[in-house]
Amino acid sequence: MSEKHLSTELIHTGDGRICRELGASLSAPETLPIYLTSVFAFDDVESADAVYEHESDGYIYSRMANPNADAVSKIIASADGTETALVFSSGMAAITTAILSFVKTGDHIVASNVLYGGVHDYLSNEVKRFGIETTFANFAKEDISKLIRPNTKIVYVETISNPLMDVPDIAELAEAAHANGALLFVDNTFATPVVARPHSLGADVVLYSATKYLGGHSDIVGGAASAKSSLIDEIKRYQVLYGSIMSPSDCWLLARSLRTLELRMKRHSSNAVAVADFLSAHPGVEKVFYPGLPDSPSHEAAKRQFLGGNFGGMLSVNLKGGARAASSLIKELDMIQFVPSLAGTATTVSYAIKTSHRHYHPEELDAIGIIPGQVRFSIGLEDVDDIVRDISRALGKAQWI
Repeated sequence: MSEKHLSTELIHTGDGRICRELGASLSAPETLPIYLTSVFAFDDVESADAVYEHESDGYIYSRMANPNADAVSKIIASADGTETALVFSSGMAAITTAILSFVKTGDHIVASNVLYGGVHDYLSNEVKRFGIETTFANFAKEDISKLIRPNTKIVYVETISNPLMDVPDIAELAEAAHANGALLFVDNTFATPVVARPHSLGADVVLYSATKYLGGHSDIVGGAASAKSSLIDEIKRYQVLYGSIMSPSDCWLLARSLRTLELRMKRHSSNAVAVADFLSAHPGVEKVFYPGLPDSPSHEAAKRQFLGGNFGGMLSVNLKGGARAASSLIKELDMIQFVPSLAGTATTVSYAIKTSHRHYHPEELDAIGIIPGQVRFSIGLEDVDDIVRDISRALGKAQWI
C-alpha cells in the first residue's frame, strides 16, 4: 500500500490514464476503455520479437495479457498491498491454477476442513489424479505445524470460512508454513481487502472469487490472485498455458465495481451486525455464526486481524426444526431470494448442504457442523430495517416449532 487511503487507491489506480502508457494520446479518458480485441498488430517482425522476448512493453494476444486485465490487476494489488496480481475467468480458475503452479506429483497440501465446496472437492479428489495428497484439519483446534511434512508445499485456508464464519490466526499459520518451507494460500473472498489484508499478516498468495464482493453486482464471473512478483510470475505461466484469463469486458466491469468496494463493504458489514444481533435473540434460532458477535469463538481473532471494525456481510444460522425449518424459511422469504451464490447488492439466502457444499460426504458435513437446519445469509445494501422485517416475517411463518 502507498501512503494513500484505500478508498483513494481503489478509485484512481488503473484508471483511464493507463492509455498514456500505451502511447494512445497525450490526453487520456477519465475512465478505462474496453479493449475488445483478441489480438494486437505490429509494424514489423522486430517489434513483435521485442514484445515476445519481454524487451519492450506491449500486448500480443488477449489470452496472454490485455490492457483491461492489467489495469484491474493493478487495482487489486494496490488494495491488497502486494506487488502485483492476476485476474482469472472464475474464482475456481484462480484457485486451481495457483495451486497447480506450486505442486507436483508426490507433494502434500494441508487445508482447512471447512472450505467452499468446489475447493474441497478439488483438494479431496482432483489433485489425487496428479499424485498429490491433502490433509484436512480443524485449524482452530489442531497444531498445523505437526501436520506439515517435508513435502508439504501449500497450507490453504479462508479468511472467513464458508459457511461457518470461522476466522483463523493467519499470522500463526504463516509462521508455521514458512518455518517448514511451505506457502500460505488465503482465500479472502468473504473479507476483501476492506475487512482484512492477509498479505500483511504473512500470507504468500491471496485468492478471490471476484464474482462475489470484488464484483459485487452479480453480473460477472471472475477470480484473482495477488502476491509478490516472483510468485505471480509462476502462476502467470500456467494462466497463459490453460487460458484462464478474465475477458476484457468482465475486467472493465470488475474495475468499475472496485471503485466502490470500500463503501459497499462497510454497509454490508454494518447491516450484517444488525441482522446477527436480531437473529441471536430470536426464539426460532439455535445459533448464529458471525465473527462480529462478541460470543463468537472467532471474535477475538477477527478483532485482532480485521480492519476498521468491519466483520463482513456473511452470516449463517442454525434453525430450530432442522431441514423442515430451513426449507420453510426459504420459501416464506419475500424480498430475500434463494440464490446459490453470494455478495451482490441484494440480500440473499443459501442452503449449503444443497448448493455450495453438496459434494461433501454426509459424515464430513456432520463432523464440521454443517447441518440440515443451517442457512447462510449474504446481507446486502438495502435499508437494514427492511432486511430484518423480511426475515422476521418469514421466521414467524416458518415451521420451526
